[in-house]
This record gives sequence, structure tokens and C-alpha cells, in this order.
Amino acid sequence: MEKVTRRRFFLSTLAGGVAATATNVCGAIWPNGKAADASLAEPKALQTASAAGRLATAGRRPCIISALNGLHHLETGMQVLRTTGDTMDAVLAVVVPVEDDPNDNTVGYGGLPNEDCVVQLDACVMHGPTKKCGAVGAIEKIKNPSKVARVIMERTNHTFLVGQGATQFAIDEGFETMSLLTDKSRTAWLAWKAATSKDWRPGLDAPDFNKQLAELLDTPERQAWEPWIKDVVAHPPTGTINCLAVNEKGEMSGVTTTSGLAWKISGRVGDSPIIGAGLFVDQEVGGAGSTGRGEENIKIAGGHTVVEMMRRGMSPTDACMEAIDRVVHNYDFDRSRLKMFDLQFYALNKDGAHGAAALWSDRHDGETISYAVHDGSGPRAVACTPKFEGTGGDY
Repeated sequence: MEKVTRRRFFLSTLAGGVAATATNVCGAIWPNGKAADASLAEPKALQTASAAGRLATAGRRPCIISALNGLHHLETGMQVLRTTGDTMDAVLAVVVPVEDDPNDNTVGYGGLPNEDCVVQLDACVMHGPTKKCGAVGAIEKIKNPSKVARVIMERTNHTFLVGQGATQFAIDEGFETMSLLTDKSRTAWLAWKAATSKDWRPGLDAPDFNKQLAELLDTPERQAWEPWIKDVVAHPPTGTINCLAVNEKGEMSGVTTTSGLAWKISGRVGDSPIIGAGLFVDQEVGGAGSTGRGEENIKIAGGHTVVEMMRRGMSPTDACMEAIDRVVHNYDFDRSRLKMFDLQFYALNKDGAHGAAALWSDRHDGETISYAVHDGSGPRAVACTPKFEGTGGDY
């Protein structure tokens, strides 16, 4: 612990040196010499959590972690690691069922559409043993962008395909096209349009959004969607699942896949398919990924930042918190603006140690922000170490 503290102090005071490590204590000094606002210092409970993350250096192999929506598929991924040991197969075994699930509206089939009511998907993969990667952005009509990203990695001399070209490539490679809209996601889009546009609802004689929503929910099945629809209209989700795996030999792979921010501008691509932002893997060190507001992650190259911090000796949790701290610094510690979005980072090192950090402790529904892990003891949820107590979102 003393070694970490001295190292952080040294890095934080290097004038003109490599980017300083952000400390999580009152009166932290940033690279530009500006002192952190003491009112934003972490509560004692969070300092304790961060300290626990720094001390948790031991790991177990094989190990596989993911965003929480992969929890129920981690056992499948672990079985792959225990049999063939193929880390790419393992991470895809976790995320592909989520892409296939029409009831998961954050990725793949049934993902919430853009403002034009078109589902556009993004994904990337990285394979540690070969140091290869592949990515796809704004692809349409193909429910498994993670699989397309793998084919790009394995069968082409390119890294990143987008839009119509990505869709055509997938078709040429034998992927079947389909409508990615479900009745549920389409109904949610209609409700969002009614809530945000004066022209997508009855005229001045009947401007009541709740009445419009009731008319959309004209069957018992749809009526059961009402709480969820109101939630995604008021709090547009960012979606996404990240998954990282290490086998017994220390080989690693990672994947991040998403339907992106709900109701986004057509063609918007967030951090998920961007190598070094939504995902980065260097199996000599570890891997990292992210969920939440991708625009903020892109600005700090978060996936790469986390891996580089682990390369310098930080634990996975502390490395993730460094990325969070850089985002906080970008907003000059202005909590009123930081409250407007969520962001989480996940990390797994080559030894099987894992960790995660979040900008806020809770989701807007009050649930603790957590991630999923399986290191041989069965799948379980683990709370992310938060920077601040409370909730964010609604950018």
C-alpha cells in the first residue's frame, strides 16, 4: 500500500511528465496544477472501496467477466475456457445469446433504434494470441455484429467496416438479413416520438402523452410494457455488453457489442466498436472495456488507458478508476454536468485479477451498478467501485 501511495504522489507531481495518476483524496493535484475541489473528495466509504481494489492483486485463471447483462451466460463461456481454452469462442459464447435475445433491448435483435426507427449495431473484438482485431459500426439488418467483427478480423486485411459497406460485407459472408425491430422496440420508439415531437401525436385538441401511450398499448401484452417504455423514453439507455476472458495459459480475448444510445442520430457510433476506447486487449498485461456514455470514453481512449495503467502496476480496479478520474477532470469536477451521464469501466489482467469502476454508484432505478464475474466459483455479480455516490444519466 505504501508503495502505491508513493508512486501516485511521484506521478502526480511530475511537471511536464507523462499524464499524472489522479488521486482519490481531498486536495488532489492534477497535471495542470489545479487542485481538485475538496467538496468532490470521495466519501470515506468509497475511499475504503478503492483501497480494497488496490490490494486485490491476486487472481484466478481461467476467468471471464462481463457487463451485468452477460451474467446468465458466463457459465457457458467458462465451459469453453475449460474445454477448448479458446478465449475468442468464450467471450462470444457470452455476448451472442444477448445479441439474439429480443428481450434485451441494449444489443442485437430488439435493440432500441435510432431517431429514424432503424436499429444500427456496433461491435469489436480483439484476440490476444494473434494480436488481431476487427470492428463494425452502424451495421443494419444483421443481429450479430460481434460475429461480423470476428470475420473482419479473420478473413480481411481491414480492421473496421461501417454502414452500408459493413452490411453488404456481412451478406457476402453469408449472414442472414432480418428486421431487428421487435414490436416492443418499435412501440417504444413510437412512444418516444410522441413524447418529443408535437407532430407524432394527436393535435392540439388531444395533446396528452399518457393518452397517446394508452392508445399505443392496446393489448394486454403491450400494457405490461408501460413502465419500461416510460423509463426508456425518460432515460434513453446506452446499451452495450463488454466481455473479457483469460484462460489457464494466460491467453486473452475481448468483445464489446451494442445497439448504441437509444434514439441516436442515424450513423452515430459510440465507443463500443473503437479499438482502444470501448475495448482494448494486450494479453501481456490484460484487457479492458466500457459501457455507458461512449462519447466521454472516446475522449480519453479509456480501454487503452486502463490497460496502460495496469502495465504500470495498478490493480484492475484502480486502473478503471484512473479512467473515470480523467473524465471527471475533463469536466473540471463539475458534478452538475457529471450527473448527466453514466460511465463504467471493466478490467481483467493476465493473472485473472479483475475489477471495475463506475462514475456513479447507482442506476437511476436505484440498483447498484455491478458487473458479472466467473473465476471458477460460479457466476456472480460484483459491485463496481464508484467515484461518487448517487445516480447519473439523462444526457
